[in-house]
Amino acid sequence: MKKLLLASAAGALLAGAASAEEIKLGVILGFTGPIESLTPSMADGAELAMKEVSDSGKLLGGSTVASVRADSTCVDAAAASAAAERLITSEGVKGIMGADCSGVTGAILNNVAVANGVVMVSPSATSPGLSHANNEDNGLFFRTAPSDARQGVVMTEVLMEEGIKEVAVTYTNNDYGKGLADSFQAAFEAAGGSVTINAAHEDGKADYSAEVGALASAGGDRLVVAGYVDQGGSGIVRAAIDTGAFDTFHFPDGMISAKLQENFGDEIEGSTGQHPGTDSPGATKFSELVGDSFDATSPFTPESYDAAALILLAMQAAGSSDPAAYKEKIMDVANAPGEQIFPGELGKALDILAGGGDIDYVGATAVELIGSGESAGNYRQIVIDGGKIETAKYR
Repeated sequence: MKKLLLASAAGALLAGAASAEEIKLGVILGFTGPIESLTPSMADGAELAMKEVSDSGKLLGGSTVASVRADSTCVDAAAASAAAERLITSEGVKGIMGADCSGVTGAILNNVAVANGVVMVSPSATSPGLSHANNEDNGLFFRTAPSDARQGVVMTEVLMEEGIKEVAVTYTNNDYGKGLADSFQAAFEAAGGSVTINAAHEDGKADYSAEVGALASAGGDRLVVAGYVDQGGSGIVRAAIDTGAFDTFHFPDGMISAKLQENFGDEIEGSTGQHPGTDSPGATKFSELVGDSFDATSPFTPESYDAAALILLAMQAAGSSDPAAYKEKIMDVANAPGEQIFPGELGKALDILAGGGDIDYVGATAVELIGSGESAGNYRQIVIDGGKIETAKYR
């Protein structure tokens, strides 16, 4: 339940008015690496929220927001931790929108964010293991993407509805791939399906014929590729097509981007997949707000807008850009009760909070944070039709 502490809010507002500042937010994503085709739009989404807040002039008595980007690489924990350390100690960021891939997100959280008391809101780290992060992170970690425990169930529903009862699974050999593959296998087998093989693949290889040979020997009606579209996942798909091992695939979120369509077109006709997404009113408003500036429907881009917005709205609710203060407000601004807030309405939200009122941030992805601070989860189901990624339905 939200607390209506009007006197405290008024005091906080006065404090904010006296200390307008340039607030720096870190944007740490894999600008190089296995999901580099996704991250430009993700960063643009987060920075759109920052610009909207800055332009309103209503954050903490007229404070502005500046983005500071850093490269997580998605896969190199040491490099990601060093990048985050720079953001905090050299740049003085007051929060981090990121990271992206689960392994580097966990590394930054454990090695850097907790030690420095800095809030992280990830738009795309989906490992089920991160659901328990709040037990050890002093309440600093949140995510606007749902856990892969949920994605495993959604994948099962999609495949069962397609009449697919037997699949082979290959996953990228890291926290994301292993967590998703295990969650999916448990859900699929519980629903009566059969996983013929659940095998890891390494990214960065030139030849995946051996991996595809093992997958083909195990067999299955469809190959589930829990990998990265800019890395080994696409290598697996290419080898499978070229050898005739599989002709249809199922793609989780790490495989879905314009690059998948560009790489394979109608070679993967009839293939299916899903990534976090919603057809809520907020999604439409977000697309209208973005216009043709960047791809508003690219996976995890709406989640990035929402992640940055939550950090800034929580600051206003706390009357402070200090993570120790505003971390306590993220769940409050994200959930009911309060006036619903959609993309393009951040200035309105800042006014309400400044007056001591409550908001329920719906945002671009129908935000509802549960548990220790993660998305309850909505998904866009896709199909490859005419060589293009098309929306089949939303779940």
